[in-house]
Amino acid sequence: MQTEQDLKHLVREKYAQIAAQDKDTNSASCCGSGGCSDEVYNIMADDYSTLEGYHPDADLGLGCGLPTQFAQIRPGNTVIDLGSGAGNDCFIARHETGEAGKVIGIDFTPEMIAKARHHAAVRGFTNVEFHEGDIDNMPIATDTADVVVSNCVLNLVPDKKAVFREIFRVLKPGGHFSISDIVLVGRLPENIQHAAEMYAGCVSGAIQKEAYLELIRASGFTNLTVQKEKVITIPDDILGAYLGADELEAFKHSGTGIFSVTVYAEKPQAAPCCQPGCCN
Repeated sequence: MQTEQDLKHLVREKYAQIAAQDKDTNSASCCGSGGCSDEVYNIMADDYSTLEGYHPDADLGLGCGLPTQFAQIRPGNTVIDLGSGAGNDCFIARHETGEAGKVIGIDFTPEMIAKARHHAAVRGFTNVEFHEGDIDNMPIATDTADVVVSNCVLNLVPDKKAVFREIFRVLKPGGHFSISDIVLVGRLPENIQHAAEMYAGCVSGAIQKEAYLELIRASGFTNLTVQKEKVITIPDDILGAYLGADELEAFKHSGTGIFSVTVYAEKPQAAPCCQPGCCN
């Protein structure tokens, strides 16, 4: 069985390879990091081209939603993007925050950080910065952000509870997040669950939808809302690399669903009083 560190190494290595590819020849999306077929590129990625602040060369097609579209970012906000990649969501967030705001990207792949910093530098963006680090142990001070966004990243982190705990910590009281991620309803076949490429491809690391939502509630967030949900259909040629013909048919009729969800929740304005004598 692979350890948490094994999984992190696997993901870092895969996304370093993606960062090194020329964008015009990049055939790897979040679910397509195995490079299985041309269809894979658009399995999960949504179209960013209509959003203000979009820079195509920073879009590697690695997302599964449009969290910045739903994030209710306001001028002057401080925004943190978890798993910032080449900077795509950060640059859209910057357009929303304006010059008075600040955007902080966090990614644990050095090659992605270098690419994002280059994109920011050539555009002269002085209020966008990128930090190398783990999103389950962020190099960010407590109560920093008004808004946290993330696009198809939490499913890649083994300890999702730690990530939500960190999101709660870095948000200011009254702050909120909008996160797009992959979740499941039903059970994946064993061969899919244990396939390294399917983990790096954002599928086998996903957890049950209700368990995902309960993690958010248990972390102390309020006003939880599913802002968008869409079905993810994986082409047969990819599934066929792990499943025999009978297994493939059984899976397709099993009722198991793979979904992209965009989820919103808020950090309460003030934590409840828990110390004796602190309330009247």
